[in-house]
Amino acid sequence: MLLAAGYRSFAAPAARALGITREVLRKHRNKHAALWHCRSSYNSSTALAAQTETSRIVAGNTTVASSSSSNSFPKYDRLLPCPTQKSTPRIEHLVVSKGGLVLEYICEALDLPPLFVADLIRFGAVYYALVCPQPPPTATEEEIRIFRRVTDPLVLRKRDSIKGKTLREAQKTFRVTNVDQFVEEGTYLRVHVHPKRFPRCYEIDWRSRIIAEEESYVVLDKPAGISVGGTTDNIEESCATFATRALGLTTPLMTTHQIDNCTEGCVVFANTKEFCSIFHRKMRDKKVRKLYLALTASPLPTGIITHYMRPIRMAPRLLSEDFIKGWHRCQLEVIDCRKVPWPTTNIQDKYCVEDCGWPSQDYAYECTINLLTGKTHQIRAQFAACKAPLIGDSMYMPATIAEMTNPGLNPFGKYNKDFSSESERETAVINWIAQYGKEPSVAIGLQAYQISWDDGEYSYKAGSPWWRCENT
Repeated sequence: MLLAAGYRSFAAPAARALGITREVLRKHRNKHAALWHCRSSYNSSTALAAQTETSRIVAGNTTVASSSSSNSFPKYDRLLPCPTQKSTPRIEHLVVSKGGLVLEYICEALDLPPLFVADLIRFGAVYYALVCPQPPPTATEEEIRIFRRVTDPLVLRKRDSIKGKTLREAQKTFRVTNVDQFVEEGTYLRVHVHPKRFPRCYEIDWRSRIIAEEESYVVLDKPAGISVGGTTDNIEESCATFATRALGLTTPLMTTHQIDNCTEGCVVFANTKEFCSIFHRKMRDKKVRKLYLALTASPLPTGIITHYMRPIRMAPRLLSEDFIKGWHRCQLEVIDCRKVPWPTTNIQDKYCVEDCGWPSQDYAYECTINLLTGKTHQIRAQFAACKAPLIGDSMYMPATIAEMTNPGLNPFGKYNKDFSSESERETAVINWIAQYGKEPSVAIGLQAYQISWDDGEYSYKAGSPWWRCENT
């Protein structure tokens, strides 16, 4: 049995037992292939991709085809070498009908090659929970029936593995880390068949990006277009993994903080758990200072800028100029802002910087920023709210352009109005969110230029930002 956790389409339950052929199963699955859609963040704890994802419900002991000839999926071989083309996200959700080894079960249920499934496990793209999670509001009657059956108290009472656990504890997901892991009947599996890929990992001279290597920590000049510590479905193609290998370390580096995939610059990794805890404490105590360089489409005055961020962990991050109860205060200081040439087409092409349609591209503005609070997308969102979006920021710049054309579009902006009803306000927010674009693929005009702690006793700087590297 396979239970969706928020997505779309399903194959017939117990197909093999009912004598349904693979061809009939294929037609049934494709009939429902466009029913469910979901959007959420790669950084979300819900472990979903930040794109529309394809999923399905499949009977637990049914073998289903996965070849391109039968269901439009590619022919599966290995995850490496890294493909140059993006794959449509595909997530499969299963409930194990018969205990066995996780690799063997996934191979049979999804008709995937063993080496491919082993690669998925190594990438961190396979998750399990002892008990199937709650289905989404969009679940069908059949999906709800399956969920109720496998979570029936009489059924759960017979499972020794969940004794002493609450239902919520038993529904918590964990990564599968071993191809030989045993999964018992009733175990929930989530398989990210098409994990988000980071081909730029294989283009970087990682050793040359190491700023400092100390006994307890490493400082990396992170390239744009790569995650710091990995995504929900890919912990292999990350800065932490490749820096570990470049240094020949036997113990993986540990992340101490994050910057966006599309941001480059200083990132501190811990060599020990002790330093990881120490650095986290320094950040909580505001003893870590972060300076950024931002390349913007418009100038900004120097001084402190304050906004309030909606407390929803999903991109885009919405801001208000006015205080709203429950919203997070965001502050940064613009130390300097100077006029510079707009990056040439060659340099933009080299770093895959997207042209987001800014009307005037003769000059840009390089700002030095002291980040006073550290919220996700904070600089990007605040600068966009100030009509100075970062160059290449395909998520936030389109909304800025839209608001410049229609000043009353932003329900939280300078020209926000009183709404006659909650429904009218919600409609305005939905319309405003629709003005934002997609997350940048590689680089934007943002660099974590310098990081320091203990009043500057430890201080490290990144190299030149991409927009200054015309001749490199």
